Amino acid sequence: MKKRLLTLSFALLAAFAAKAQKPEMAQAVVKYKFTHLRDTTAKDKPYTENMVLFVGPTASAYKSYDRKLQEAMMRKQLEQQMAEQRGSGNMNFKVQSRTPTTNTEYYQFQAEKKLVRKERLITPYIIEEPMPVINWKISADTASFGTLHCQKATGHFKGRDYTAWFCPDLPFHTGPWKLNGLPGLIVEAYDTNKEVVFKFEGMDEVVKSEKPVVAETPPPGMGTTIRFGGDDPNLDPNLITLPTDAVKTSEKEFVKLQDAMRKDPQAFMAAMGGKMGMMPPGAMPAGGGGGMGPVRMVVNGVPGGAAQVINNPLELPEKK
Repeated sequence: MKKRLLTLSFALLAAFAAKAQKPEMAQAVVKYKFTHLRDTTAKDKPYTENMVLFVGPTASAYKSYDRKLQEAMMRKQLEQQMAEQRGSGNMNFKVQSRTPTTNTEYYQFQAEKKLVRKERLITPYIIEEPMPVINWKISADTASFGTLHCQKATGHFKGRDYTAWFCPDLPFHTGPWKLNGLPGLIVEAYDTNKEVVFKFEGMDEVVKSEKPVVAETPPPGMGTTIRFGGDDPNLDPNLITLPTDAVKTSEKEFVKLQDAMRKDPQAFMAAMGGKMGMMPPGAMPAGGGGGMGPVRMVVNGVPGGAAQVINNPLELPEKK
């Protein structure tokens, strides 16, 4: 098993890394409340998550807001525990993760008609595909979302019939998730049965700062302030750009990696050389060494995509 993992991981890592995409500064950040009825036998318990869409002139990036909050909280927990245990000889870290969050990010590049999905299995991976083409029918119906005056459109996509409200005054041909192709920003969207909903929660204009660090204040009770945006701490968080260390792969190969990680997480981590955003068991924290004893880390909580009934996936097979 471990040998097969090594062969697979080395083959992927040997593939060329993500081709540098020209970075683009976001002009606005749109907030959505994403709701998805994953289990039709538990209609009173839909999956919900706060998401954000970074919107630029020709590109956009759709990410989990809740995930960034959790990552910031986990980093804070690690920093506190490292400070408390420094010099003890043995370090034991216990990190609490509250709820499942989405690990996937979607990047739309309208000028190149390309959609890029970013995944992370210790190492970041990107999967490219053509920009989805949705046959929208625009109606004369209008509605307002906050101060935004929007127009209605309907279209069929990935096995579902969607209603989308777009704002013609905002000349961005993008929207949440994979939705795109309307003459204005998609502000809100939902399928016929409202099993999938992208609810508009507000929009902020991006104010350019001389400093690359932009802080985001979380909702009351979260207890921390986070830096929100890209993976590289040296870049402006409002910059829409793919990670330079990402490995470009195919859907087929990525599925193989996912299966390998589910079957044997420890062997997978060993095969990948222990490269993790968070420290794996036995790893040294940054600046560690110098007589430090074994390091052990336990993450409590349910990681995104963990054992949950999904009999109603986001993308449904098309009816023949």
